Amino acid sequence: MRVRQLSVFLENKVGRLFELTRALGEGDINIRSMCVIDNADFGVVRMVVDLPHSARRYLEDRGFMVNECDVIAIEVPDAPGGMAHVMHRFLQAEVNVEYTYPLLEKCNGNAVFIFRIQDVESAITVLTDQGIRLLSQDEITDLSRE
Repeated sequence: MRVRQLSVFLENKVGRLFELTRALGEGDINIRSMCVIDNADFGVVRMVVDLPHSARRYLEDRGFMVNECDVIAIEVPDAPGGMAHVMHRFLQAEVNVEYTYPLLEKCNGNAVFIFRIQDVESAITVLTDQGIRLLSQDEITDLSRE
């Protein structure tokens, strides 16, 4: 149930985010979720795409600095308290959430959030034992091709 996240390091200057997104479009790679974090000199674009391995190769061939890591994609009830329900499960298991950001599309009527957790295997076990649904990389890819 792991999903691959790409982190792309960009100079903090006009046009660099456009160049990144244009390159992905030219490579027929669909962005499913994206979060941009910046500071004075550079930015980090964290994203989940439909074809992560192809995207990494495609971007590196075009001079982008790319890193990959595992994240999890969790269905969260799209209602008040939905996120608290998931976060309570993490609290009970003493799992620390490093960061989270939303997926662009719903799945089965639920919101989907990307979570970066230090111990991904423990998080997967805790959540699946509690009946919380995680999406696979294939499901992320299929969402974007519908």
